[in-house]
Order: sequence, then structure tokens, then C-alpha cells
Amino acid sequence: MDRLILLRHGKAERDSDSGDDFDRKLTERGVRESAATAATLADMGLVPDLVLVSSSARTRGTWAAAQGAFPQAAFRIEPSLYHAEERVVRQLAEAAGQSSATVMIVGHNPGLQELTIRLLAEGGAPSTLIARAHARFPTATAAVFLFDDAGRPSYDGLFFPKG
Repeated sequence: MDRLILLRHGKAERDSDSGDDFDRKLTERGVRESAATAATLADMGLVPDLVLVSSSARTRGTWAAAQGAFPQAAFRIEPSLYHAEERVVRQLAEAAGQSSATVMIVGHNPGLQELTIRLLAEGGAPSTLIARAHARFPTATAAVFLFDDAGRPSYDGLFFPKG
């Protein structure tokens, strides 16, 4: 894997019709912001080869909103991403990176935010950037990292939603 894109799901409804967190869908704002973040990434040439999507309704909705910006990307639903801890997210990304240069994960906090902070620290990012990611990682935010031949991360961008 040369690049990892971590995309937090878009803004979701407070409660689902079923009452189950898993079934919470995106709001109109969530759809709009997810599409806008994806468009920003695509405009900058940050395009995934493979996208792993949590199986929840809000992450599937995020991918549906974002998918138009990445028409060539393969994707698969990954049930183990639902509320996954950062180490699980990283393991799934690394496994996918065995056969894909750029991997995108569409998932949840706190796992995505914690992985972002860990990768920033491993890559020697300035403490101000680490503090920024620690303080704020709203819905539809994307964090992007490059990896060298030894698998060491370096910061390649933090994108907050517009829309």
C-alpha cells in the first residue's frame, strides 16, 4: 500500500426507525458533505483503487454519496469495520494494501480518529497537527497518509467537510 485514505462516515440521523445504531442513515447534510469530501479528494488526485466500507447503513450511504468521484474504484463491504478499533482498521488496510496501491476505509470513530493520530505520531508529524486531529475529526472528514517502502507513514492531508 502506497497510500491510505481514512474517511469517516457522513452526518447520520440521531435514531433509526428500528432503534438500532447500525441502521442509522445519512442526513441530507451527510450525503452532501460526503460527496463534497470525495470530490475534493478526487480533484487532488487522491483516488482509491480499493475501498473497504463498514456494513452499517451510514457508511454504506457515505460510500454511495462518494462513489461518483471514484468511478474506477473497486469496493467491498467489510462487516468487521463496524465500530472497529484502530488496530483492526489498520490490519484490514494493510491486508488490502497487499494488492492495492491506494486503499480507502469508510468507517467510524473513534477507530478512524485514533488511527489518524497514531499514524501522525509514527510519521513524526508536528505536535500542532496531532493536536488538531485529536481535537476535531467530524463526520465526512478524510485523513490521507503515504507509506514508504518500509511501511512508515507520512502525512498527506487532512480534509474537513464542506457542503
